[in-house]
Amino acid sequence: MGSNEKISVLMVCLGNICRSPMAEAVFRHVAQEHGLLDRFDVIDSAGTGAYHVGSSPDSRSAAECRKNGVSISHRARQVKKEDFERFDYILAMDEENLENLERKKPRSGEVRAKVMMFGEFRGEGDHGGKVVEDPYYGGQRGFEVNFGQCWRFSEGFLRRVLGVDV
Repeated sequence: MGSNEKISVLMVCLGNICRSPMAEAVFRHVAQEHGLLDRFDVIDSAGTGAYHVGSSPDSRSAAECRKNGVSISHRARQVKKEDFERFDYILAMDEENLENLERKKPRSGEVRAKVMMFGEFRGEGDHGGKVVEDPYYGGQRGFEVNFGQCWRFSEGFLRRVLGVDV
């Protein structure tokens, strides 16, 4: 990818109301904070399931973002076949969603997207694990942990993919 080409990133979880809209919002915020937002074409999120299509982010995800000064605004949607052509990176929050994405990925034609786990971008010495666990049935602490992971993984992405020191 040339230095002038803009990158498109899609964050993916199961229902697209907790983890992936938080990851989308945090990623956009971190890129903007480091003056790198202009390097991106599209930053979006989606779910592998259709459970919450059209819904706003979970109130606990939104509250955690607001608490940390991150703006979040999204309507849940499901991953579409076209996403594999539109995005350069499709980043799953966990192994189950990674497997679901691999099943949804078109088998014929050219697939543009690199499909991988968001946690692959964790930094050296990050012992928090690469899975962004689903906090839906737990307490607020899960959302706090997710927020920290999304922040660290976003910075890791910027370092590895853009080659910048953040």
